[in-house]
Amino acid sequence: MSETAIKISHLGKSYNLSHAGAPVRYKTIQEELLRFPKKVWQTMRPGANLQRETFWALDDVSFDVNEGEVLGVIGRNGAGKSTLLKILARITEPTTGRVELFGRVGVLLEVATGFHWELSGRENIFLRGAILGMTRREIEKKFDEIVDFAEMEKFLDTPVKRYSSGMYVRLAFAVAAHLEPEILLVDEVLAVGDLKFQQKCIGKMGEVARSGRTVLFVSHQMAFVENLCTRTVLLDGGRVKALGPTHEIVSMYMQQAHDEPVVFDLASRKDRQGNGLFRFERVWLEDQDNKVVNHFKVGDRSVSIKTAVAPHSAETVEGTAALVINDVSGYRLMTLRSEDKDDLIHADGPSEISFKLDRIHLMPGTYYCNLYFGRWGGNEPYDFVENALALRIEPGDFHEIGKMLPPQPEKFIVNFDITCQPSESAQP
Repeated sequence: MSETAIKISHLGKSYNLSHAGAPVRYKTIQEELLRFPKKVWQTMRPGANLQRETFWALDDVSFDVNEGEVLGVIGRNGAGKSTLLKILARITEPTTGRVELFGRVGVLLEVATGFHWELSGRENIFLRGAILGMTRREIEKKFDEIVDFAEMEKFLDTPVKRYSSGMYVRLAFAVAAHLEPEILLVDEVLAVGDLKFQQKCIGKMGEVARSGRTVLFVSHQMAFVENLCTRTVLLDGGRVKALGPTHEIVSMYMQQAHDEPVVFDLASRKDRQGNGLFRFERVWLEDQDNKVVNHFKVGDRSVSIKTAVAPHSAETVEGTAALVINDVSGYRLMTLRSEDKDDLIHADGPSEISFKLDRIHLMPGTYYCNLYFGRWGGNEPYDFVENALALRIEPGDFHEIGKMLPPQPEKFIVNFDITCQPSESAQP
């Protein structure tokens, strides 16, 4: 029987919020100075014009994590995921409850923190490692491996203030990912660097997951969670909504997500790449009647995946648009690319790009879509958003015979005929 690595009992974290009773009109410095004595008295006197509220970021959370287990933590923004990891990392204290950790803890919360702008990359490796709990001997032992992973050897003695943002996070992740604690806390750190480096990050996290270390992995990218985690906990409003096998919990979460918003907001996404001339703002699904829906069925005809793009400069652009559909493992199943059909996309203001499918040939399940808009030839993106949309495909009557297809391991289904006719000889 596995030993317990993390024991969380009735954990709670509350914050006191204060709200002004009336809208605030901003004043000049002179007005504020003249009002200061009166303002202090109004704040101190009983019945001051403030409304106070207690907000519970976590509320009565209890579960155990076994030694060597990789546990996913999912939920909406504000569900309490990061608060949970910060308590486990001893960054913040709980209000109620108890946490027991059996082993040395490594933390990958904000991957680019802990670097000093004026120090070189080499010096920051040692600084970052010390902050994360590594001894100098451990850092020296891992130094070459860290540098090789980050592909930063030429820039090691350059102050990091001269690094690009991509170089900065690559080095930070390389240091953090080469820790060897018994317990590792990971909070949404795989969306760093370019596509090639992201694949290296995913591979490294896979090694960590298979090494027997205990991992709590927080992510909004369900493909990563399904790939890396054996069990998953779903948080909602600071409480544990469900805990169980990853596939079941992710399906529950995706069902919840799809049943609510039918238009997915991309404007607030930070994990994107490109020069930003045009950016994806929203993405949604439409059926053959141009009605917004939250899923497709196997065999649906004339459906569209639509996205709104908006300019972030005065420049008129033209280029290629692409939609990539991956399975939950991140394996690419198909690419819809305007360039392949010699279709040049023109955009000189807010626009809608529509990817139309004649028919849905995908088996039931959840798939993940990447969106790309960039210059002709695909060398320079205006915007690229990975996992922009979780595409849910429900069972359907593909063969139009009044019968749903049973679950099958294949990803695709096609039209086919199987016949049998008499022949004069059994020989081919």
